[in-house]
Amino acid sequence: MTAPTFAVLGAGAWGTAFALHLTRLPSAPRVILWEFDAQQAKTVARDRVNTRFLPGVPLPPELHITASLEEAAREASLLLAAPPVAVLPELIENCRRIFVAHSTVPPFFWLSKGLLSDGENVLLPHQKLAPRWPTAVGIVSGPTFAQEVAQGLPTALVVAATQREAAEQVAAHIRGDTLRVYANDDLSGVEIGGAVKNVLAIAAGISDGLKLGHNARATLMTRGLAEMARLAEALGGQRTTLMGLAGLGDLVLTCTGDLSRNRRVGMMLAEGLALPDILARLGHVAEGVPAARAVTRLAQQHAIEMPIAAMVSQILDGKLAVKAAVEALLQRAPKSERF
Repeated sequence: MTAPTFAVLGAGAWGTAFALHLTRLPSAPRVILWEFDAQQAKTVARDRVNTRFLPGVPLPPELHITASLEEAAREASLLLAAPPVAVLPELIENCRRIFVAHSTVPPFFWLSKGLLSDGENVLLPHQKLAPRWPTAVGIVSGPTFAQEVAQGLPTALVVAATQREAAEQVAAHIRGDTLRVYANDDLSGVEIGGAVKNVLAIAAGISDGLKLGHNARATLMTRGLAEMARLAEALGGQRTTLMGLAGLGDLVLTCTGDLSRNRRVGMMLAEGLALPDILARLGHVAEGVPAARAVTRLAQQHAIEMPIAAMVSQILDGKLAVKAAVEALLQRAPKSERF
């Protein structure tokens, strides 16, 4: 039986780490990693290490690296996109053109977390991507730092899709010895969890940067989880999804882990650094920055109260000072707790 071919589209830290994970699977799939920059692809293929995004992690010779999207996609039985979420519409359109004359089109799943815009409206990724793809689309999400997955340390993921069978098949395809994978029916809930947790991680980083203590961080995470669940429910998702890997699991990791880019953004904001300087220092995409604005707009569109997300958005836009935002949250009128 011929081994499957999995194409990971995007050679950032997470895409590279996930491609490395796939090479370790017992099914021994053929794994192709696509890097859009030809020179970067050549360098990584030659040196067998992604020094720019995942330094110190050797890549096995069986991982094929290419700058040709057509080469990566045309024979794949599964496409796994790992660019910044804003790039997904362009990427799926480029892939669609590759398969326009093919009778068999593989599922298109993404490892990216965030929201997309369509003019004045904010959309969940599947709302914009599913109409552009003839087969199943979906997301792979959960608490995952790229460095730890690359090292083969244990973690778990959740897969949700436009078709339940596709989610189950992808979960089975990518499951490995140290990586457990669960299928989930709630695509909207999983996408909301992945987007909002990054915004809340910026808030947690601000709290930690101001040395407000463990109590404050726990409070932010708990009330942030409530915001996340309210938004998911308003968009047709299930609150229970947010108690799982794509919600609570990813939230805990991103708000507390030292490897969290979004938490580092918050900590540097607390130090008084300007956002452009923070992003320049980071050297990686921090999805919580664009997500904060998108989440706030989405909450407004659906009349959902999300004070923590709104405060983060105002801080990032320079409309509110960090300490003033903390004071505003603390001075909110008391009310009954509701999740």
